[in-house]
Amino acid sequence: MTTRETLLLIEDDASLRTLLQEELALDGYRVLVASTSAEGTAMVLAQSPDLVISDLRLPDGDGLDVLRKLQAEGRVVPFVIITAFGTVDQAVDALQAGADDFLTKPLSTEHLRLKVKRLLAHAALSHELARYRSTSGQPANLGLVGESVAMDRLRQEIRQVARSQAAVLVNGESGTGKELVARAIHQESERRDQPFIPVNCAGIPHELMESEFFGHEAGAFTGARQSRKGLFAEASGGTLLLDEVGEMPLALQAKLLRVLQEGRVKPVGAEREEAVDVRVIAATHVDLLDAVTRGEFREDLYYRLETLALSVPPLRQRGDDVELLAMHFLRQSADRHGRGFLRLGEATLQTLGDYPFPGNVRELSSAMERAVTFCEGDVVQPEHLPARIRKRQAGGMAPPVEGKADDSSIAQWPTLDVLQQDYVAKVMKAVDGNKRRAAQILGINRRTLYRWLESTGGNQ
Repeated sequence: MTTRETLLLIEDDASLRTLLQEELALDGYRVLVASTSAEGTAMVLAQSPDLVISDLRLPDGDGLDVLRKLQAEGRVVPFVIITAFGTVDQAVDALQAGADDFLTKPLSTEHLRLKVKRLLAHAALSHELARYRSTSGQPANLGLVGESVAMDRLRQEIRQVARSQAAVLVNGESGTGKELVARAIHQESERRDQPFIPVNCAGIPHELMESEFFGHEAGAFTGARQSRKGLFAEASGGTLLLDEVGEMPLALQAKLLRVLQEGRVKPVGAEREEAVDVRVIAATHVDLLDAVTRGEFREDLYYRLETLALSVPPLRQRGDDVELLAMHFLRQSADRHGRGFLRLGEATLQTLGDYPFPGNVRELSSAMERAVTFCEGDVVQPEHLPARIRKRQAGGMAPPVEGKADDSSIAQWPTLDVLQQDYVAKVMKAVDGNKRRAAQILGINRRTLYRWLESTGGNQ
């Protein structure tokens, strides 16, 4: 946890108050406590906590009194109501009054911790979106949603390479957000007030690439009635993103290398070169070193680009970022469609957490767009997701040895469940039971890990 959020717990049951305070403190939160409505109201106004958890029935009133006081003061804080006497009518009343969630006793501490984390993450995301909309500058997260270790590392690397003027190579699977990373580098650099021009090399016919990149003189070829500046000239002073740079033909790769070395371009049909001041960022989803081995990419250009190389992690390696991104895209899509507040149901979050997202962030964004289109209520359920996500089936297991196996040996093969249990147990042992670290290594969110451990009796 990068910041230490403050929680206010209002509970008159001393033993439960102590238990919840200790459990939440283990997650790194600063936990304030109160036992009455009046005490809680005074503390919430004086301390400005990031989230409030309050019992519904208190000795001098109820938890909703605190919520109403907050609303009267114009404070927007995530608010959770808990009670031992929960009814459907009470839950409806609490939610209509502005509470974010309603939980009944006996409480599952794991469930409460996950609720708290989700509400804080949603509040932080809403704050960042509001800040982004109200300012022209880049938000502190560089416009990249996510709190995973992999994304924190990527943001640090972006800030480091942004200080340089050298070319950058951004590697990553399709749909991981390589253009967003390139834009973040541009925004963090001294060139932020100059043009950022993205171009997809795979979308330009090879015979037109040289003219597109370097420009041409009038009459340089059939149809060239007037001179035209190329993309390098248009991006001069700023940044040029060459997406899918591996699609560039070898002849043009040689000219690109010269531009990187000399800072000069020669338009088609021109007699003289022209100076350009461009920061080049190249992006690719293929292994360029393999392309070099196959003779499809110039080795000297590869090493020129590879000096400053960044790798964008696939979504399956980003753990709980799936949930943050899903809420981000859900809010964006709901705004576009003129919808009110939508939230993701528990089963939906579990379904998203279990899916590997081969299409990465782009696939998740499309899934949320579909969910908003088909969701008629306020809660997105699994049936609103694409069929491939909600009906995912486990793939088959390859034989442990090459060649055809006989029936007797096949019968001894372990099931996928057994293999999963063994592997999870080894990871948990290797990290000394640190569930957060284990989830990162396994490439799943902690909710999924808790469920796996509970199903095998390992969540002790």
